Amino acid sequence: MAQVARSLLFVPGNRRERFDKAGASGAHEVIVDLEDAVAPAEKTTARDAVAAWLDERRRALVRINAAQTEWFEDDLRLIQSLPSAGVMLAKADRESLARTMSTLPGRRIVALLETVQGYVDLRSMAAMPGLERIAFGGVDFAAESGIWDESEALTPVRIQIVLESCHAGLAAPVDGVSVNFADQDRMRLDALASRKLGFGGKLCIHPAQVGVVNAAFAPSPEERRWAERVVAAFTASEGGATSVDGKMIDKPVVDRARRVIAEFTGASLA
Repeated sequence: MAQVARSLLFVPGNRRERFDKAGASGAHEVIVDLEDAVAPAEKTTARDAVAAWLDERRRALVRINAAQTEWFEDDLRLIQSLPSAGVMLAKADRESLARTMSTLPGRRIVALLETVQGYVDLRSMAAMPGLERIAFGGVDFAAESGIWDESEALTPVRIQIVLESCHAGLAAPVDGVSVNFADQDRMRLDALASRKLGFGGKLCIHPAQVGVVNAAFAPSPEERRWAERVVAAFTASEGGATSVDGKMIDKPVVDRARRVIAEFTGASLA
């Protein structure tokens, strides 16, 4: 079972001194940010810093500016010059994702869904050949839609992203950031809630969030023990009807147990 990144850490593209620290944070994926973290006057400087760092064949995603901005084409040219760079497309919708993929064939591309148009285009985006994954930008989506990203208000949107990703055969999607990086308990609860909805990872804005997210998305020791009991019972029954902990088990339950074991084995993904 292929493992997917659980923690994806943003680092500002104009803060070269933080790049290596982000890479050493334990994050499964580093996202060097050319969009929201960088002021307009510093876009060129940031692009140069990212080019110098990634020119050493480091593997990272680069969040590029949205297609509607004046920086989009320059960002695409930067990625073309960096064979090891993948792309996170800001404010992705069907048209901008198609443009990006046609310009960067064969590259790793993550579509950041953070607009109402992107949500309307969700199914068609998920079906585009070559798309690796969808991430949810809840902060921007809430700002545009007027739906607060609090409590369970955006749960239907999140579930739809998970379902469309599953239907299209994509890797499990990535949930958005938790802005209060100082509250570790809140971060853990947010990450666990994302996992229960079917997300495979979460965006991070601070290295302090990385370990909490990795732990929340990894199967617990209790889950592993349950999974091992299920597989052992199923094997002993030679595929016949059996039960574990007083509950009947069948193939879907066994498949889930095997996924848990595979995920536990891949817990040290970074």
